Amino acid sequence: MHILVNTRLLLPGRFTGVEWFTFETLRRLVKWHPDVKFSFLFDRPYHQDFVFGDNVQPIVAHPQSRHPFLWYLWFEYSVPKVIEATKPDLFLSPDGFLSLKATIPQISVIHDLNFVHQPEGLPWLTGWYYRYFFEKFAEKATRIATVSHYSANDIATTYNFDTNRIDVIGNGVGDDFFPTKEIPDLLELDSKPYFLFVGSLNPRKNILGMLKSFELFKLKYNLPHKLVIVGDPMFKLSEMQSFYSAMQFKSDVIFAGRREGSDLNKLYAHATALWFVSFFEGFGIPIIEAFRAGCPVLTSTTTSMPEVAGNAAILQEPENIEGIARDMYNLATDTLLVDQLKSKGTLRAQYYTWDKAAERLWDCINKSL
Repeated sequence: MHILVNTRLLLPGRFTGVEWFTFETLRRLVKWHPDVKFSFLFDRPYHQDFVFGDNVQPIVAHPQSRHPFLWYLWFEYSVPKVIEATKPDLFLSPDGFLSLKATIPQISVIHDLNFVHQPEGLPWLTGWYYRYFFEKFAEKATRIATVSHYSANDIATTYNFDTNRIDVIGNGVGDDFFPTKEIPDLLELDSKPYFLFVGSLNPRKNILGMLKSFELFKLKYNLPHKLVIVGDPMFKLSEMQSFYSAMQFKSDVIFAGRREGSDLNKLYAHATALWFVSFFEGFGIPIIEAFRAGCPVLTSTTTSMPEVAGNAAILQEPENIEGIARDMYNLATDTLLVDQLKSKGTLRAQYYTWDKAAERLWDCINKSL
């Protein structure tokens, strides 16, 4: 068997949810199936760490595809040329993009449809491209893989796609996440307790609601907690920035930038709780990372988050600022509640592993041939 894989997003130091899914599932499949030939297709010089075994052939195809016009050129011209030259049995695309010109079986991993339901979170041209082409990718796909039952139902409904051709793969968490006594490397904390947010800073993550609920929490309950925000800024943050500038307690808000590995684990392990009350998530990997690190979770009643969290987190409506502030107070003061959530979170995390995700992805591949 010969599988061509779109690995264009595997770039050092640039990992978010889609990249971690790609990295963790592929490195397992390469190891578990040494008799299978994998061709990894990059759009720029690749890092050797992403060539997971002797059965991987790295291929670079230009142009670098980091803009809608270049996406189209790469998938509609470069990818078909590689397919013609290498004759794979299947094209696997972990970021969902397919080649409409290709004639071999193709699997699109569509993690969520946030661009349909939260279009304001993307630049106009990017959002238009996703909305226009992902419907066509769904029509073209032999099978679709996704990460939650919520996303599976959403894809089936939005694109009128046969549910029998959708596989729920799930996500996992790396071995970097576990309870630890090591102290986070943030001088701004000054040994104060803190709430933690992990994720990209864009409107669908409810960043403005997070700041509003934290401000109300501080005003109403007069506790010493800080708020640590981990993640890179993305799009349309002017409203958030305006509110932050006027906050009474903005000195207690710490923008920590991107954190990974042991740095991120220490932040989880010592946080009062993870604040993750997004408007929209296809999965929500930080929920499971927090569970693994022994961190209580406050998350949203919407989309995939109740499915992923199960009974191991506090669920709240993302628009309910007063309710979120009250939940933050309970997490800061109720030790019995915190202990219960930690225990339940440890059990819940066992349901989501990269081994299980890779096994399900392999089943999806076999169904496609």
